[in-house]
Amino acid sequence: MRDVRRALMAVFPLMLMVMPLFPSAQAQTVPVLPCEEVPVPAYAPPGQPPSVRVWSENAPQRNWEPPPCTGGSADRDRVLVTVAATFRTAVPGLGGRPDGLIARVGAISTLTGVRYWSVSDEAWQPLVTSATALSGPGGAPRRDFTPADISAGRDLFFVQTDSRSSGPVTFRIRVLEAGPNAVRFTVENVSPIDLFVITLFGPGDLQSFHSLERRSSDTWAYYGLLRAGAGASRLAGGHERFYVNRAVAFYRFLAGVPTDRDPPVAR
Repeated sequence: MRDVRRALMAVFPLMLMVMPLFPSAQAQTVPVLPCEEVPVPAYAPPGQPPSVRVWSENAPQRNWEPPPCTGGSADRDRVLVTVAATFRTAVPGLGGRPDGLIARVGAISTLTGVRYWSVSDEAWQPLVTSATALSGPGGAPRRDFTPADISAGRDLFFVQTDSRSSGPVTFRIRVLEAGPNAVRFTVENVSPIDLFVITLFGPGDLQSFHSLERRSSDTWAYYGLLRAGAGASRLAGGHERFYVNRAVAFYRFLAGVPTDRDPPVAR
């Protein structure tokens, strides 16, 4: 079981009972995405930790389906995590232009620098050991995607290996919007995620939705949704803190801040 937990923590973040770890007056609501109306949870202000909410499949309010704007399936979930934050882009290596954010989405090889808090190890650990952009589904390795590659309606593919599962996994990025004031995309596994002889996630069982909206010349709002679908192994449920730390690590990656910034959101 310890190996299973470690594998779950190392899978790509990009991919219901409210956790006491994240109390809120909004705790009994369902997620509301920014492409629908005022988001729930609300965006945390700049310089503050992101707002995080978690649901498990057993929550009584879990009669929720993701809206069409997410591009995801309408299946129920074993685990659902939302992350909402506001950040300034005047940080090293990012710049204040939308191209900086779009380039970060396409910088697949740099995912190897992402670190997350391992609850079982009680330490910061690498999330990904190798990541390579692909020329297509099952295609040859290629250089990282450029901003010119990232346009609305495109599907981009990459392969990733982590230290806790049994082999490389292919993922698809679906670009929903890539403009000067908004960037939205989804990520999902298109090949199974296995641990030894156990399939933790079948194709499409690990999905994430990411929305970035400009608030000013150097400020952006981020909303992320990470879903472990109902088709995933039952071993994929009940590990909410692991999903939270992965989801927050990917937000930090996009925002251009240290992914191992203390304190961890979930211990």
